[in-house]
Amino acid sequence: MPKVNSPTDLAQLQKRLKQEQKKYDATVTLCSGTGCQASGSVPVHTALCDELKKRGLSDKVLVRTTGCHGFCEHGPLMVIEPGNIFYCSLKTEHIPEIVSETVLKNRIVEQFLYEDPVSGEKIIRESDITFYHNQNRILLGMNRLVDPLNIEDYIAIGGYSALSKALTSMSPESIINEIKNARLRGRGGGGFPTAKKWETTRKAPGTMKYIICNADEGDPGAYMNRSVLEGNPHAVLEGMLIAAYAIGSEKGFIYVRTEYPLAVHHSVAAMKQAREYGFLGENILGSDFSFDLDVARGAGAFVAGESTALMAALEGQVSEPRPKDVHTAIKGYKDAPSNLNNVETLATVPLIINKGSDWFSSKGTTKSRGTKIFALTGQIKNTGLVEVEFGTPINTILQKIGGGAKNGKALKAVQIGGPSGGCIPASLFELPVDYETLADAGSMVGSGGMVVMDEGSCMVDVARYFLEFLIDESCGKCVPCRYGVPRMLEIVTDITNGRGTEEQLVLLEDLCDTVAITSLCALGKTAPNPVLTTLRYFRSEYETHVREHRCPAGVCRSLIHFVIDKYVCTGCGTCAKSCPQDAISGERKKLFHINEELCIKCGICRDECSFEAIHVQ
Repeated sequence: MPKVNSPTDLAQLQKRLKQEQKKYDATVTLCSGTGCQASGSVPVHTALCDELKKRGLSDKVLVRTTGCHGFCEHGPLMVIEPGNIFYCSLKTEHIPEIVSETVLKNRIVEQFLYEDPVSGEKIIRESDITFYHNQNRILLGMNRLVDPLNIEDYIAIGGYSALSKALTSMSPESIINEIKNARLRGRGGGGFPTAKKWETTRKAPGTMKYIICNADEGDPGAYMNRSVLEGNPHAVLEGMLIAAYAIGSEKGFIYVRTEYPLAVHHSVAAMKQAREYGFLGENILGSDFSFDLDVARGAGAFVAGESTALMAALEGQVSEPRPKDVHTAIKGYKDAPSNLNNVETLATVPLIINKGSDWFSSKGTTKSRGTKIFALTGQIKNTGLVEVEFGTPINTILQKIGGGAKNGKALKAVQIGGPSGGCIPASLFELPVDYETLADAGSMVGSGGMVVMDEGSCMVDVARYFLEFLIDESCGKCVPCRYGVPRMLEIVTDITNGRGTEEQLVLLEDLCDTVAITSLCALGKTAPNPVLTTLRYFRSEYETHVREHRCPAGVCRSLIHFVIDKYVCTGCGTCAKSCPQDAISGERKKLFHINEELCIKCGICRDECSFEAIHVQ
């Protein structure tokens, strides 16, 4: 295993690895991120390797298993080069035909191609798929170029050359200035200027300083950091090394939650390989700079994503936040200056050092530069990870990338920024996605969760759901959060159950303002956002619940009942067979009836009815 002792060694190794990859006639890239693994990518990979071996092609076709490609809705995914041929939704039985037709004869097998949901067109090249075509994937695009368990893949695409540049031709101050000129802001929540945090840590008194990667990511439906760490861990390591050199740190941690086993495994493997190649340890690349890393596994507390709570957890204490009268950049882990950045922020650093601050700052808006990864989930056709420039309109993400509404219903809202984010209505979908615009609208970029809702969603119930999550995840240390958020949930629950009053709506708004102002940490301060934005943009739904004791979306069980349309019912009896409470009775080919006293309003009968004869009133 080659030890890289100097920038010259690195350049020679990179050149050799590029030459070695050219010996293959074709490259088959198979996504093996968590999403594709759940869809069966591991047995597909085994079948592919077996088929190539059987045909004597193992030395002629490079098989690369990678991290997430982003198009999770259609996994397992495969890209074949040359040709940029894209196959999706693969199974093991598809492999022989793919090898015999596409790999050997360069023929397209149409049944494995992606079909555009709007045009119905079969698309051959990955780059022509609208989901990818409308993104700017400066980070996610690297996932499909590297096997996360093979450091040489990363080196071959220029990996660790930014570190070499930083150590040989840049001072710590010039590195910080480059990040400052790029106007990189933290991708983990608040959007704090990265360079300012680095500069504060560098100038803080103390000889021992720490660099910490926050990979705790606990938002429902969010998996951006997870997928970057799974798919390209060396980019994160290289970013941490550059940051450590800039702030004067010799020790760092990747804090990742235990329920991300693939991210943990790939991080540990990447660190081991980096040590073997000389990128971690003493006198890195022959310089005076020394640095090493450990992985710390979080127990899964959402509040541990907050900086002071995370550092308490690192110390083996309960992950509770503390007042930030002294910031962690000055007094953090073990009371030493500690710099905390999230996965996406750190993975961006090598790109800025290699390509320059002008390249990075040319993307995005005046105050929000570069790109951002979002986890697009909910009632949308194309769910998955998307990376777009700041300033991209919400509607572009939902329609051109997401493909529009999933079930034919009109889109109603999108909740951006995780459980503490706000719900943006369809009337504001032309708003650009950036830190300031979303904040003005009552939401936030946050870590990048983007949950799409259609007309079948009740916005009062949505607020209730997120409040329940935040109560479960609150540490309960401060009074406003400990008592205020449960009281908010009580009021919203009363409204969904038909017990709400006009006075409670006024009280709810006042309570939200109090909790936001007085809570200790960001969890409590932002907990009112789902309530405040749904009150702001969907107040009529709250008023209908209160005044008419009716849920317009037909979601809140206490306010709905199911009826069978006598003009549509065919008397097939499917509804009666599916009812778990035996609440539906009738004779075949005659009108069936629902017994309200027995009905638990589960909605199974409506879902099972092929004639749409069951409605909510």
